[in-house]
Amino acid sequence: MAVSFSNFCCLRRLLISSTSCSRAYLSGFKSNLSLDKLYPTSRLDITTIPKAPESKDGKFSGYIPMDKIQVNYVRSGGPGGQNVNCVSTKTEVRFHLASADWIPEPIRVKLAERVKNQISKEGYFIVKSERTRSQQLNLADTLDKLRNLIHSVAQSLVVPEVSEETLERQRRLRERAARERLKEKRAHSMTKQGRQSPTLDS
Repeated sequence: MAVSFSNFCCLRRLLISSTSCSRAYLSGFKSNLSLDKLYPTSRLDITTIPKAPESKDGKFSGYIPMDKIQVNYVRSGGPGGQNVNCVSTKTEVRFHLASADWIPEPIRVKLAERVKNQISKEGYFIVKSERTRSQQLNLADTLDKLRNLIHSVAQSLVVPEVSEETLERQRRLRERAARERLKEKRAHSMTKQGRQSPTLDS
C-alpha cells in the first residue's frame, strides 16, 4: 500500500507529539490549564461508579437499579411501516415484587395490593411501553411509569398533619351541626304536638 509523502509527514508529527505527551505525563508535568486546576472541587475520576442513592426513612428515592430488573424488547404493534417488522421496540420491564428490596417495605406492600391483578403467578410485576419507535425512549418511558407509580403509592401512605386551628374549627362545626339538629328535632316535635286532636277531660 503506497503512502504519500504528505501522509507520512502527518503520521510522523502525530507520533512525535504523542511521544512528547506521554513523556510529559510520565514526568508528572501538569499544565496550568489541567482539569484539576480548572475544577478543583470536581470529581475527575470517571472510572469510579458513584454510589446509588438509598431509600431512607421509608421513602422511595426514585432510583431504580438496573441490575435488579429484567428488560425485554419485543415487536411493537400499531402503525409504523416496515420498521415495526424489523426492530423490536416495545419495552417490558419486569421484577419480582416481593423481593424488590430497593422499594421500602410499606410501599412495596401497598404496591402489591394496588397491582395485585397485574402480578404473574411467579410474582413478577411487568410494566410495558410502546409509545415511540425507539428502544431507549420506550425504556425511559417504562422506568418513568414505574417511578411515578411507586411515588403515587408512597404519597397515599402519607398522613397529612392537621394543625390545632383546623381541629378547633372542625370541633366548632360539629357542635354547630349538633345544635342545628336538636333545634330541628324540637321544631318537628312541636309541629306533631300541634296536629294532635284535643282530648276532653271527664
